[in-house]
Amino acid sequence: MVSGNRKLISLPRRGSLTFWLMAALLFLLSGCATTGQFPTLNLTNVELSEANYRIVAANVHGEASAGYLLGFSGALGSEMRTLALFRVSGKGMLYKEALEKFWQNFEKTHGPIEGRKLALVNVRYDSDAKNILGLYTEPTISIRADVIEFIDQANAR
Repeated sequence: MVSGNRKLISLPRRGSLTFWLMAALLFLLSGCATTGQFPTLNLTNVELSEANYRIVAANVHGEASAGYLLGFSGALGSEMRTLALFRVSGKGMLYKEALEKFWQNFEKTHGPIEGRKLALVNVRYDSDAKNILGLYTEPTISIRADVIEFIDQANAR
């Protein structure tokens, strides 16, 4: 029996404690994560043995990066993996952004791409990651390629 002004301290029930531990774990694991992989399942095979093309630009480059807090990034070949809690810069769609910058760089010196029959050859994907003690990470993807333009056979001679 409890007598007088004594108060009992009750410990949280086991189910409640489990709930809060699971909620904290879910919060910690639900950050920004991306593989950055650019799977190309469509292949186009073009025969370049005939004189139906010309090299328009060599070594065109496009690059994109994003900054994250409380995370880590790592590259394995052309695949970039990032696990972080908060994105602080960039859009996070690195391959798309790098390709858009690639075409912007091309258009600066070689004119618009609309209406032209262009293709990329000798495509190279590079990835790099800057990691600072798990506090900040910055993955970077760069695309470098040569651009060819197909011409009519009548104009090729």
